[in-house]
Amino acid sequence: MSNTLFDEELGTASLAYRVDGGDEELGPTSFFWLGGFKSTMTGTKAEALAEMARATRRKCLRFDYSGHGESAGLFTDGTISLWLEQAIHMFLSHTMGKRIIVGSSMGGWLALLLAKRLQQEDPKAFRRIAGMVLIAPATDMTQDLMWDEFGEREKRELDQTGAYVRPSEYGEPFVITARLLSDGLQHLLLKDGLHLPFPVRIIQGSEDADVPPAHAVKTFEALKGPDISLTFIKGGDHRLSAPSQIQMIQEQVLQLAERADGISF
Repeated sequence: MSNTLFDEELGTASLAYRVDGGDEELGPTSFFWLGGFKSTMTGTKAEALAEMARATRRKCLRFDYSGHGESAGLFTDGTISLWLEQAIHMFLSHTMGKRIIVGSSMGGWLALLLAKRLQQEDPKAFRRIAGMVLIAPATDMTQDLMWDEFGEREKRELDQTGAYVRPSEYGEPFVITARLLSDGLQHLLLKDGLHLPFPVRIIQGSEDADVPPAHAVKTFEALKGPDISLTFIKGGDHRLSAPSQIQMIQEQVLQLAERADGISF
């Protein structure tokens, strides 16, 4: 089991992170985890990825965004811009060699935004992305899955108080701020799309109420590249944390890592 470390370099917040798996940073293709909205690096899927990293002697880097888990900061101060900067910082500062990026829900959107930014600003680092697995990716969620789905009452509350308290099936309610929604507008991807040269695997539950199956199709259609696929898990909800579902995610991630290492099937 890995210990929690803390990155103080950004200055905006102390970021908690864990490193699991092999000892060699420039060894076989490894993993980089991006969690969802109000999720933590010790969630079921993140732990399963870390466990697989240890079993296969591959490294896995996972961290908590500010306002999440063990990291400092207030959740209500968070924006897509802030969490994206943290994701980019952690990728550049704490990983070397080839990585499979695994993004869940909001982490799927951040994974795509990270790839887009590196493609534009740091081609060398971009070439280290050997593949991507997106689990129920909440691409453009602040617009498509929040603002566009809100009724008049929710929008009025946002206008009057600057925040909307949204009930959650997973614990305490989510506080969605007007700042989060307005900031998200500059990061929308679905309209213009994104070309990715590496393999991308989208895994989606057919009974997901938070990121509907139709939204996964939107993400699939917005991505361009030589090897992009979308897999539906019949009966799967947003969590996709049943043992068989976790196993499927692990298999997809490991398959991409082995492919990047030149292991044929």
